[in-house]
Amino acid sequence: MSNWPGKFVIGLTGNIATGKSVVRRMFEHLGAYSIDADALAHRTYSKGAPGYQQVIDKFGKWLINKDGEIDRSKLGNLVFSDPEAMAQLEEIVHPLVRQASEILLKRASQPVVIIEAIKLLESDLRKMCDSIWVTNAPQEVQIERLIRKRNYTRERALERINMQSAQSTKVALANIVITNTGSYDDLWKQVSAAWNEVVPNANDISETQTFKRPVTPTGELFTKRGKPKNSTSIAEFITRLSKGKRRVTAENIMEDFGDKAYMLLQMDGKLVGLASWQVENLVTCTTDIYLEENLDQQKALETLVKAVESASGELQSEASLIFTNNEIMALEEFWKKLGYERQTPETLGVQAWKDAASESLFIGSTLLFKQLRQERVLRPI
Repeated sequence: MSNWPGKFVIGLTGNIATGKSVVRRMFEHLGAYSIDADALAHRTYSKGAPGYQQVIDKFGKWLINKDGEIDRSKLGNLVFSDPEAMAQLEEIVHPLVRQASEILLKRASQPVVIIEAIKLLESDLRKMCDSIWVTNAPQEVQIERLIRKRNYTRERALERINMQSAQSTKVALANIVITNTGSYDDLWKQVSAAWNEVVPNANDISETQTFKRPVTPTGELFTKRGKPKNSTSIAEFITRLSKGKRRVTAENIMEDFGDKAYMLLQMDGKLVGLASWQVENLVTCTTDIYLEENLDQQKALETLVKAVESASGELQSEASLIFTNNEIMALEEFWKKLGYERQTPETLGVQAWKDAASESLFIGSTLLFKQLRQERVLRPI
């Protein structure tokens, strides 16, 4: 019997660099709603949020940066070197994360909800879950990932790994263990098999993510969410439309599915456009749009963008950020009609939106912004 009527809640945890976030994203591809509790933790002490003043009162005003925000680097250096300070911070943050997670869970339309948290088992979030899943990886794999993805030295990687509770303890408490040694294809097979075995009505839920092709006249556009089985066609399409500037393989796209989603645009049974996007920390970022040249560009763009916005709404996204090139940005009046305006990361106001924009903005791109929800979780008080 679930703790939440009509919903099945999976708690996902595992130590650093074991692939939690990749697995969480895979759950989304299968039709689940996911909550990144660690990202919510950062929101709890953003300027004006419920934990902001509590953190300042506990640790001091020296943490405040020039923008009035709490400097996460300073706070991290403090608590990671002092177990007592970490415990004090968790006393502030954990209840707020639990509260925010409950709000998101109750609002979710999906029958399966995933809660990812590094300290899931040490907090009250564990009580919200019907099943505990743990990602596991050999220590050498963890070290390699931290060196490659975060530019850590080997010594720094070992230090961060050893700061956390023993991975064996988490594995011992798990209902399902996902072993992640680096192959995305193998990881997807493990997650899919466990999903079908454990999740009630798993096949029916996954089917809702595959939009059935409507009966449409010849030449009409329709969209569907891409699946890992579409990796080859997506890779070939991007390579062809980029005129070889991006030569990607099916394996590259499979790896991408651990980080983002693809919205596919089709006409007469053929792939004619796509957008790559992700919702992270309740912010949608669309970073790549490819369209066949012979399409009505504005109609195709509108169809794709609205499909991404609709899918983002199901993931409770608060804002949509689109990173465009100059050619697409030339349609400025068109973007205004869709509710988007040109922005810079500094002008977005909400720290989570600023962070998402700064992380995704690339050289030569323009940022377009649209707010999708007025009501925000952990909103300023």
